[in-house]
Amino acid sequence: MATNYLLVWLGIINILLFYFMYSDKQKARKRKYRIPEKYLLILGILGGGLGGILGMQLFRHKTKHTYFYLVYILGMSLWVWIMTRVIR
Repeated sequence: MATNYLLVWLGIINILLFYFMYSDKQKARKRKYRIPEKYLLILGILGGGLGGILGMQLFRHKTKHTYFYLVYILGMSLWVWIMTRVIR
């Protein structure tokens, strides 16, 4: 039961971060108010690392900031660890 909720959470948070990466890239092009980096990083830690990395690659956004890759990969590793503990 808990596994289902976690999978739904991870799906939603990844889609949300992917959308935020797209939205922030569009705002950057139009020189509008941007989404703060701390929100993008927090979403990565909360489980959206895969969506963040896909957004970075597809939209060519924040790719020069290695700390985004680092945080997203660490976040994904954390969630893999959590899921292995829940599935047992």
